[in-house]
Amino acid sequence: MASENVNMTTHQTQERTKFQSERQREIAQLVYDKGRVEVSELASRFSVTTETIRRDLSVLAQNYVVRRVHGGAIAYESLRHEPMLIVRDTQNAEEKRKVARRAVEELPREGSIIIDSGSTLGIFADMMPEDQELTVFTNSVPVIQSLSTRDSIDVNVIGGFLRKNTMAMVDASSIDMVRDLVVDVLFISCDGVSPERGFTTPYRDEVAIKRAMMAAARWVVMLFDHTKVGNDQLLRFAAVDEIDTIITDGGVPMATIHALQDLGPQVIRVE
Repeated sequence: MASENVNMTTHQTQERTKFQSERQREIAQLVYDKGRVEVSELASRFSVTTETIRRDLSVLAQNYVVRRVHGGAIAYESLRHEPMLIVRDTQNAEEKRKVARRAVEELPREGSIIIDSGSTLGIFADMMPEDQELTVFTNSVPVIQSLSTRDSIDVNVIGGFLRKNTMAMVDASSIDMVRDLVVDVLFISCDGVSPERGFTTPYRDEVAIKRAMMAAARWVVMLFDHTKVGNDQLLRFAAVDEIDTIITDGGVPMATIHALQDLGPQVIRVE
């Protein structure tokens, strides 16, 4: 009888551990999908106590998967746990296509541009007209691949260390190359945006390259979907008034649109 009780207890412990592991994996995915999760919402979603969720978040934080913030958690600044670009390409794909399609209208008739890295900008490159005559500078491998077959476009690679998860090249040599450029338009993206905090990213090495790109361009066009709004990240690389044109989707509240407009840029909301 004692042996049966021990076996039952062991089985129950294994099942409980398995469920905890599955819940924590789901929580980690939610953090990367939404940018931020709240303890109370997670407790309701998984039908557990807030104390259980806090323990889950503590475990994930100890493993550098999330970063604890007041009332919840956000994605941790770690390349090991950064979602792969192929995953981000499938998230909010329709909204990203709408934003990218509208951004094509901001291309100059001729001249030079910089295209930043990011899933929306990869879609943007795919949508560029076949006969567009431009000189393009980019640190994004997907953009390079997309434009490499266009006879009318001269592609210049901003080289450097390749971050494999995002397929973007970012290091001191990348910045050195961009620093000497003078281009007509920059198409850039962000990981978080709010009128109060401006445009943010969790990645230190991207701050310098984004700032260098902005300094090199006569006109700056920012592309993001609604999931970036209010999702402030660790590091700011630009204030709102440093951007000339913002293109986003219809999921952004009109109050946020007006707040961004009041700070200076033209804001285009694509329905």
